[in-house]
Amino acid sequence: MVKTVLLIEDNPDDIELSVHAFGKMESSIKLVVLNDGVEATDYLLGRGNYTDKKSCPIPSLILLDLKMPRVNGLEVLQQIRSNARTKFIPVVILTSSSEEQDIINCYKLGANSYIRKPIDFDHFSKSIKVIADYWLFINIVPQINEIILAADL
Repeated sequence: MVKTVLLIEDNPDDIELSVHAFGKMESSIKLVVLNDGVEATDYLLGRGNYTDKKSCPIPSLILLDLKMPRVNGLEVLQQIRSNARTKFIPVVILTSSSEEQDIINCYKLGANSYIRKPIDFDHFSKSIKVIADYWLFINIVPQINEIILAADL
């Protein structure tokens, strides 16, 4: 079964590093990259260009940057946790911010993990692999499809 990872990131360099890191992993992982919070919430809620559930599956994991244009990561996280379709999806904050208030706010809003982006490419790749291995293959979450069906009723 293919597992979808949603990367919500606006920095082209970080996107390139992530795409490269995921490219070295199992073929059972599909990486979807969105560049801002508006695109992310549209995708997650099936709005606008993202209404086709087959081509826009609910992700098994969300990697979320905080500092983004239009709608920031905290607002995206709040929307994810307030919607029955998305509230159980693991969300890992992957950001350059080390501000204590950002960390506190993310956990208050329901982030599952907070990770500072490593600067070194090798460390970045290893971190992405560890994140994916844990959240996609070790961690157990409720069956997303059953939750979605219940939310649609």
